[in-house]
Amino acid sequence: MKGLRKGPQFYAMKKYAETFYKSRQWQQVRDLVVQRAGGLCERCAKEGKLTPAAVVHHVIPITPENISDPKITMNLDNLMALCVDCHAAMHHEKARARFIVDSAGRIAPRS
Repeated sequence: MKGLRKGPQFYAMKKYAETFYKSRQWQQVRDLVVQRAGGLCERCAKEGKLTPAAVVHHVIPITPENISDPKITMNLDNLMALCVDCHAAMHHEKARARFIVDSAGRIAPRS
C-alpha cells in the first residue's frame, strides 16, 4: 500500500520474524488492515486527528513461541493501523508497564 512503511527498511526486525514479515500473506493482511482503517492511524482517529498510518501493529505481540500461530499473527482483531508516533508510544507504554525507575534512577522490573 502506498505510503506504508515496510518491514526491515523501517524497523529493526527480529531475526525470528523476518520470514513472516516478508511473506506475501502478511503483506496482504497488512494492506487489508490499512484499508480497513481508511489509511489512517486508528489511535489518532479516536482523538479526531487525521494522521496517515505508517505501520500495522500486533496488539498481542509476536514472539518466537507464537510466530507460527495465525490466530495471533494474522488475526484482524489483533492488528491496528498506526502512525509512527503512536506505534512508538504503544511500545513505550508496554515497556513502562513492565519496569519502574527506582529512587536512584535505576530501571527495575515492576513487581
